[in-house]
Amino acid sequence: MGTRYRLEWRFRARSDNDEQLRPELRTASDRMKAAGIVQHGDPILSRTARPFHLPSENESANEVVDRLFAAMQRVREHHVFGKGMGLAAPQIGINRAAAIVQPPDPDAEPLVLLNPRVIGTSAETDEQYEGCLSFFDVRGLVPRPLQLEVEHTRSDGQRSIIVLEAGLARLAGHEIDHLYGRLYTERMRNGVEPILSFPR
Repeated sequence: MGTRYRLEWRFRARSDNDEQLRPELRTASDRMKAAGIVQHGDPILSRTARPFHLPSENESANEVVDRLFAAMQRVREHHVFGKGMGLAAPQIGINRAAAIVQPPDPDAEPLVLLNPRVIGTSAETDEQYEGCLSFFDVRGLVPRPLQLEVEHTRSDGQRSIIVLEAGLARLAGHEIDHLYGRLYTERMRNGVEPILSFPR
């Protein structure tokens, strides 16, 4: 995708009186819902997203990517992400195989993934806390490979393979899971439960 999809990130710390002004945005999940993020329990989050036929559906893909960037902008107005963030089309109510991953460096080019699938993983893994915009009040310890090999489709219809490592591999893996109807809770070890992200 071209530079038309670059997002002008805006950072705004939530003021102490936001909850007094808008009590309906009491929890983190309330704020994500207000930003247009589909919340846990919606059937779209458990479906496999429909792939794009590219390049014939290039215009549709561009529209979905634009809507993802707009939603990420709204989310950024509610929360600052120091370790990067991602968003998949089902999370904004669109059942198509598109996702965006913003690396931890806010100046880095966002990664646009169309029809992505993981074709290789490293044997080495680590376990880190993950959160999800679709149930943002909790976070959970999730084991993931330290390296992913991802195949995705470019807008011209050509397939491309990229290798992602460490935090970027985790972000991409989380979003690709969304496109196959899988939440991070399904990857957590038996007996491990999510914990509150923002204890009050």
